[in-house]
Amino acid sequence: MELSLRKKKGPTKFEQASDGSMTLIEHVRELRNRLFVASIGVVAGLIVGFIVSKWVFGLLQAPYCSLPSSLDADGDCNFLTLAVTDPLMLRLKIALWVGLILGSPVWLYQLWAFVAPGLHKHERKWAYVFVALATPLFVAGAALAYVVIGHSLAFIMEAGVLGESTELEITSYVSFVMNMLLLFGAAFEFPLLLLMLNFTGVVSAKRLLSWWRTVVFLSFVFGAVASPDPGPFGMCLLAACISVLYFVAVGVAFINDKRKGRGKELYEGLDDDSISELPEERVSVGASDPIEAPTAVEAPAPVEKPRPIERRFDDMT
Repeated sequence: MELSLRKKKGPTKFEQASDGSMTLIEHVRELRNRLFVASIGVVAGLIVGFIVSKWVFGLLQAPYCSLPSSLDADGDCNFLTLAVTDPLMLRLKIALWVGLILGSPVWLYQLWAFVAPGLHKHERKWAYVFVALATPLFVAGAALAYVVIGHSLAFIMEAGVLGESTELEITSYVSFVMNMLLLFGAAFEFPLLLLMLNFTGVVSAKRLLSWWRTVVFLSFVFGAVASPDPGPFGMCLLAACISVLYFVAVGVAFINDKRKGRGKELYEGLDDDSISELPEERVSVGASDPIEAPTAVEAPAPVEKPRPIERRFDDMT
């Protein structure tokens, strides 16, 4: 008799969470473990971010230091510091941002592994697609912000009333650059929101296309608010990019509707308040069918005479 030394593997945590066999305590323990692993990823990214923080700061200060007005008589680019701890706190802040970005594969996976068992199979598939598209869109928005920041700083410095050389406060400048990168990157996620509404069946592609005037107008309003300079360059560039992404999303929504056969429903395009048309059908009434003669009903069978009371039950009942 051959003995197997392999232990029979039970269901994984993912399978248990999917079929609902995990208890509340097991869910809490899983959340604790995943938070611990995610924190390890963030801490590892924080260490790497602290090492490369000076190189990252060089990228952040490049738009400002490339301006002639930011250079002093010796050709150096200097910043103002108002507190003794500002340089160290700024380096830790940059390291934290870099750590969150570098550790994002770890903590995003842990978040996804905790949420995914509650989704259907097709919902998981589209979630993979949306996450894969969200990253390049955010990077594209951040790159656009980097270009707009350089042009905006040049416009602000040239239009100002200060002298040839100016020095900006270091923490406010870095916060300004980071906020612009996050704001522009988040704005480029707007088409994904529209696609999610379409893929889940909330709105159709025709309805999305009917909003194009409002979307273009709001894009220019958002560009005017988000762009740091009052000039038309940053506003028009951001609004144009958002509008182009909107029309691309509408095109993908039309393809999705055509694939799913939307717009061919029976009551598609009908007004809810319109009166339904009932076609009038006239059928001529002819002579009735002949009625058959009734048949005789059989006599009922005779009822048996009941047995005596002592024979109806046994000794136990």
